[in-house]
Amino acid sequence: MLRRRTLLTSAPAIAIGMGLIGRNALAAPAALTSETVLLPRKGNAARIVICGGGWGGLTAARYLREELPDADVIVLERNPIFWSCPMSNKWLIDVVDTGFLAHDMIAPAQKYGYTTVQCEITAIERDRKIVRTSQGNVDYDFLILAGGIRNAYDAWFGEDLEAAEYTRTHFPSAYIPSAESLALKNKVRNFTGGTIVMTLPPPPHRCPPSPYERACVMAWHYKTNNIPAKIIILDPKPQVAPIGAGYRAAFEELYPDIITHVPNAKVKEVDPYNKRIMTEAGDFDFDEAVLMPPHQASDMVFHAGLIGTDAEGKPTGWADMDPLFFHARQDDSVYVIGDSMGAVSPHFGHYPKSAHVANYIGKIVAGYIGQRVRGEEVAMRLPDNLCYMMVNGDPQEAISVEFTYEMGADNQVHQTQIDIDVRTPDLMKEDFVWIDGMFNDFLR
Repeated sequence: MLRRRTLLTSAPAIAIGMGLIGRNALAAPAALTSETVLLPRKGNAARIVICGGGWGGLTAARYLREELPDADVIVLERNPIFWSCPMSNKWLIDVVDTGFLAHDMIAPAQKYGYTTVQCEITAIERDRKIVRTSQGNVDYDFLILAGGIRNAYDAWFGEDLEAAEYTRTHFPSAYIPSAESLALKNKVRNFTGGTIVMTLPPPPHRCPPSPYERACVMAWHYKTNNIPAKIIILDPKPQVAPIGAGYRAAFEELYPDIITHVPNAKVKEVDPYNKRIMTEAGDFDFDEAVLMPPHQASDMVFHAGLIGTDAEGKPTGWADMDPLFFHARQDDSVYVIGDSMGAVSPHFGHYPKSAHVANYIGKIVAGYIGQRVRGEEVAMRLPDNLCYMMVNGDPQEAISVEFTYEMGADNQVHQTQIDIDVRTPDLMKEDFVWIDGMFNDFLR
């Protein structure tokens, strides 16, 4: 009888921690201890462990196998499937179905030749180069932290874990792959009328333009189905950004009776029990809410002791990493990719915390590690970014934003932002071409 709680898959498929009795029966695995070894080494090939199987982590795994065909590449991921946050706002109103967003992680592991383990990461011991997981310990030569974000409810509630959990379960933000996405979709579909408050995290946060897209698709659903809804966007920024003109046009021309955007609405206090939010722009009562707390680097960056500090010595909440080569300043055997990354330039701060950037930097870091293992000079590369945002459901129309990067004469990264504010069906078509190309890049 198979007693493992989770399955470990690789290419070729393997079973770990189970011995054979006779020819067909499987022995019960030994009890886990603090020194249980998961995936003992075989040979002397470089081992790269990737914590997180999202856009950045799976991309890095695929391209590491190209860079280093003999390397032992291991992905540690808590979720049993890959869930794409990009396009998930469209899924809320059934523009795409669940199968479009949910993908098998076994097939790409088999195709590209890396190992994936479903587990929880419980600790990272950089001095021993060990990752502790719910399945045992994994050692590494290089470590990639690709865990995305954490919802920093403590910024609102301090140590009141009960209030944080009440907020998460009753007013989910649905910004991390989890059951929250389905909960939010059910809320949208079952809402019969009233006031919905949507808080935006302060910058930097995951996918900056997407909360406005979420407001638009929800508003389109309520408008189309004659549901008397009001959506109040509480934005800590002084204005809508990015793609500000495009979103303002959508708010004013398509949903003037539904969407209200409130700038400079930094949250001061949240009372989830009495459905009330106090902000610097006023206090707001609500019938329903999408409460997005501040974002920070994923828990694993905290586990690794790699959170940066500001000029005053206070934690930034984001990884302390080299802005050009993406390894931790304290430990060049550890890389941070994707949304957990810290600031990269004094001119604009962070790269957009987007799937496109995570995918691009996953490739870059795979190249960096490949060059280091081969003893080559590491050649610096810069990413780019592209985001499409749906604002209308009939006809289906989108707006978009592009970012390009280059090194300036001051040896700092400079950013050029191009907002495409005129909503068109062509941009919706481009969005599907973009996502199909991305999925083909690392999932199929």
